[in-house]
Amino acid sequence: MRVHDKVFIGGEWVAPAGTGTFDVHNASTEEVIGRVPAGTEEDVNAAVAAARKAFDEGPWRTSTPEERGKVIAALSAGVMARLQEFAEIIAQETGCPIDNSIGVQVFSSTMVLDYYAKLVNEYPFEEQRQGAIFKTLVRREPVGVVAAIVPWNVPLFVTVLKLAPALAAGCTVVLKPSPETALDAYLLAEVAIEAGVPAGVLNIVVADREVSEKLVVHPDIDKVSFTGSTAAGRRIGALCGERLRPVTLELGGKSACILLEDADLDKAVPGLLPGSLNNNGQACVAQTRVLAPRSRYDEVVAKLAEHVGAMTVGDALVKGNAIGPLVSERQRDRVLGYIEKGKAEGARVVVGGGRPEGLDKGWFVEPTVFADVTNDMTIAQEEIFGPVLAVIAYEDVDDAVRIANDSPYGLSGGVWSEDVEAATEVARRIETGTMSVNSWVAMDFGAPFGGYKQSGLGRELGPEGLDALVEFKTVVLP
Repeated sequence: MRVHDKVFIGGEWVAPAGTGTFDVHNASTEEVIGRVPAGTEEDVNAAVAAARKAFDEGPWRTSTPEERGKVIAALSAGVMARLQEFAEIIAQETGCPIDNSIGVQVFSSTMVLDYYAKLVNEYPFEEQRQGAIFKTLVRREPVGVVAAIVPWNVPLFVTVLKLAPALAAGCTVVLKPSPETALDAYLLAEVAIEAGVPAGVLNIVVADREVSEKLVVHPDIDKVSFTGSTAAGRRIGALCGERLRPVTLELGGKSACILLEDADLDKAVPGLLPGSLNNNGQACVAQTRVLAPRSRYDEVVAKLAEHVGAMTVGDALVKGNAIGPLVSERQRDRVLGYIEKGKAEGARVVVGGGRPEGLDKGWFVEPTVFADVTNDMTIAQEEIFGPVLAVIAYEDVDDAVRIANDSPYGLSGGVWSEDVEAATEVARRIETGTMSVNSWVAMDFGAPFGGYKQSGLGRELGPEGLDALVEFKTVVLP
């Protein structure tokens, strides 16, 4: 059991202001595997003060891109050196199967760090332009102290999406992990010390929603970057709007995967499932609406049932298990509630539909496929965040595009076809931040990631992710 009794502020482990704690559970066994301090408003104030001092007075802001790149690369190497430890912690905290935890949760995090360690040396922090009238010097300067608020589903990866470009820009960070998955953040702090991240550049306080709001509204915060639910994003966006404070919001999704008429189902179905049921469906980018041509609808449903029904469900630490538990009892009950709502509204369960037999401990839900789904049903419109797929029939390509776009969200999506040009043309018509063609991959680390509509504001990853952490200054030259 990992018991932490300190918070990470100013490069040191310091005693928290309060006495409250959060228990972290193994989602597969329901056992308590760790305990961390529950941050208070006083802890938030101390963390922000340390970040403010490090930004205003420390060497990080004035360091060279090369110097920052070396620290980011060292951070990546440190995570990689403890990959298995990170992966096992995250598998237990989140329920993410260990094979997926190693690759998507941890190794992908090092890839993001490596990308920004290289980009920081190529990014135009300062450039001269010949303007319409004068010569200008355009500078990109760090935005300042960043509040990074991350969710429980991919805790390390989302942390890195915010931390890597912030470090590249020369910002300092106050990281607020989710109480349910706080243990990996403590491990990251240890790696940051070893990597030479200067004192105060990264500070970590685990807190509940009320205390987290104190971080969002703190007068010394210059930028807020949040990943989580659309409801929480609306609240954070409103608070930042009142203060004219820059904010990036990466929120929910209800993404569509379109199988065109000519799709090879022997390739497409096993190919799309990693993007639909990745992390047990606990992924904002999950493509959980499968759109099938009516002429092949029964064939698509049968093929999905075959592959989903063969998925092994069990302890997230056991290699080979495809589906682990959900993160908490609350999340399991929420997903089971959606399954019951789907049945009540007339959808037909083809595979799954409840809790798996023989797994009395752990917050498990069977991977579930619904057929006879119409796009106005609750399970087609609301983000379930669990291993539940809804198969929806369409008449022609225009109808498929209409259904895919008939959603309050617009984060991800996919198209499968033997005709790549035709699939790409469909991808152009979907109102969403990222589309994949004949692939389940939901993002590329060198390209912008974010959503349309209620899926958020702003972009992460790519040069655009670094743009979001700088202020632009123009100096007009004689």
